[in-house]
Amino acid sequence: MDRLTQVQRAAVGSHVAALEAGQPWPLGASFDGGGVNFAVFSAHASQVELCLYDESGRVELARMPLPVQSGDIWHGRLPGAGAGLVYGLRADGPWRPDRGHRFNPHKLLLDPWAREIVGTFDWDGAHAGSEAEFPLHMDTRDNGRQALKARVVHDGFDWRGDAPPRTPLADTVIYETHVRGFTRRMSGVPEHQRGTYAGLASPAALAHFLQLGITAVSLLPVQQILDEQRLVRAGLVNYWGYNTLGFFCPDPRYASTPQPRDEFREMVRQLHAAGLEVLLDVVFNHTPEGDEHGPTLCWRGLDNASWYRLPPERRERYDNWSGCGNTLDIRHPRVLQMVMDSLRYWVQEMHVDGFRFDLAPVLGRASPGFERDGPFFKALLQDPTLQGLKLIAEPWDLGPGGYQVGQFPRGWLEWNDRFRDTARAFWLGGDCTRGELALRLAGSSDLFQARRRSPLNSVNYVVSHDGFTLADLVSYDMRHNESNLEGNRDGHAHNLSWNCGWEGPTADPVVTQRRAHLRRALLATVLLAQGTPMLAAGDELGHTQAGNNNPYCQDNETTWIDWDHADADLIAFTARVLALRQELQPLAPRWYTGLPDAHGRADLAWLRRTGESMTREHWNNRMSRVLGAWIGVPGRARAPLLLLLNSHDRHAQFRLPPGDWVALLDTTSADGASAWRRGEATHFELRARSLVLLRDAQDQPAAPPPLA
Repeated sequence: MDRLTQVQRAAVGSHVAALEAGQPWPLGASFDGGGVNFAVFSAHASQVELCLYDESGRVELARMPLPVQSGDIWHGRLPGAGAGLVYGLRADGPWRPDRGHRFNPHKLLLDPWAREIVGTFDWDGAHAGSEAEFPLHMDTRDNGRQALKARVVHDGFDWRGDAPPRTPLADTVIYETHVRGFTRRMSGVPEHQRGTYAGLASPAALAHFLQLGITAVSLLPVQQILDEQRLVRAGLVNYWGYNTLGFFCPDPRYASTPQPRDEFREMVRQLHAAGLEVLLDVVFNHTPEGDEHGPTLCWRGLDNASWYRLPPERRERYDNWSGCGNTLDIRHPRVLQMVMDSLRYWVQEMHVDGFRFDLAPVLGRASPGFERDGPFFKALLQDPTLQGLKLIAEPWDLGPGGYQVGQFPRGWLEWNDRFRDTARAFWLGGDCTRGELALRLAGSSDLFQARRRSPLNSVNYVVSHDGFTLADLVSYDMRHNESNLEGNRDGHAHNLSWNCGWEGPTADPVVTQRRAHLRRALLATVLLAQGTPMLAAGDELGHTQAGNNNPYCQDNETTWIDWDHADADLIAFTARVLALRQELQPLAPRWYTGLPDAHGRADLAWLRRTGESMTREHWNNRMSRVLGAWIGVPGRARAPLLLLLNSHDRHAQFRLPPGDWVALLDTTSADGASAWRRGEATHFELRARSLVLLRDAQDQPAAPPPLA
């Protein structure tokens, strides 16, 4: 940890007049070689003070007003100061909650642009800006000693020639994981590195990634968070991390050393060297300050009316489109600037390759509707630093018109919950037609094509961190979230899951085989479909959370991947399917027409079990669950492919189209392998709850059945 030099101590001990004018940029605290410049945004404050502290952050050494206001930026420069200096802010101004203003000079505030946060937050401290019993009255207790502070940072890193993999989107396979949960129980990782950035880049972790064949690691939030008061009181933590406090700070709880920035950078460097991209889950929709009853930590005390969306008729309250008490107002230029500065920081200083945006419609909201060409999207589009990144939206929030799947700008990827729900319904007995499944398998053209989006913009998944694991999806009909201490009321109630005949663990061989078949069929559906596939960590090895479908507060063996009981066959199966995807790219990364070429061959034809083409009647039949896709123009294979699916509980005889068909994948096999070849057969026995991929071995494949 940096220590104050004698020069810095002298600077801190100098008279207030020693604080020079400085400049209004960049925002935050920045070392210029001879001192530290401080620039703070507040459009409505009457004064902003800089408060300097000792190394522990407990003893205030000096307090001085920032001497210059340039527009809406308050700034000053402390000559002789440098890295290691600990500081906080105080802002004075109107206390008019009814008009959206909550300035309280008794509260020490964290710099929104802080690069390192000092201290441990105590919810028993005097952090509330208003009195508990009289919420429109200012709380005049001082919290300076207990408040979180920022430390000035000025460091570098030897990247040793690091270069981003820049994996083409057509080859991308996303693996969503949690830094702690992935290696906390991985025996191949040194004990002190388990659950850390270093552990995620360990040889054991890299070996698993490379064995699978994934190309991008998507990390649940790693920006520093604050655990909610309710969780702390209950002895729990915010494990998932969707409560960001430091938008420029890698969370030290995931570091095995006192230098989380360097450890994070080394993790990225090692993953890049292995050919893996690093994507970050970021949360720019709300802050940990919560609603009007929450603490005053930073943004609320600096300029509440600018940072947050407030109802016009009740400005003492907050628009709560995040479900967490407040909503950041991306419309404001300085709020947008913080978001953009944060993204640039993680790209320039941390070398990440892309972002997944939590509750992303918030970022496109005007007043109050969603705008796909709003200021945030325009800012991203023109920023040279952020070009070529993978940008992924969680395309829903809790605001009006919050469901925006398919509505994001060109180039953006989107989590496709329509794919998730349709695949679950098809395989697990829900309400579904073959037409709906075909739409999802072929890129969800109803959502993306009309807006000139690529089928690759659909992030296909059946399981994410939010909900049942894959093993639990086929083992539980009901959620079992009692350990979250919310009376089992939290989490999704509509999971489209099926316990296969028994709730939870069982040794019944019929049930266990049924579950195994369905897990492999669901995995193959995701990995072979047209679009960008995403796996949730642990699904490839049978990880269970004992039916908890909302373990956001479970930093324990519920969420830590159980490597000791990993299903080696399922890992091998997943790797086999991904290898086939990479080799063949069964469905090309372009839209199919279904129309015949000059030789009468369609690029893609959908078949029923008789081998004939589907008609409208067959598309809308909600009873039949047998479907075939004749892929005349695959992405990389030089001959047609045949994808067959049967989610019935009985076998089906599928009449084969002309061709010398050879099986490449059969999900009823533990490792997916099959030695089947057509020979003289006219039909293929498509076993119950199975997906099969076949290749035509003929040099000159025949045409598929005539189009209906």
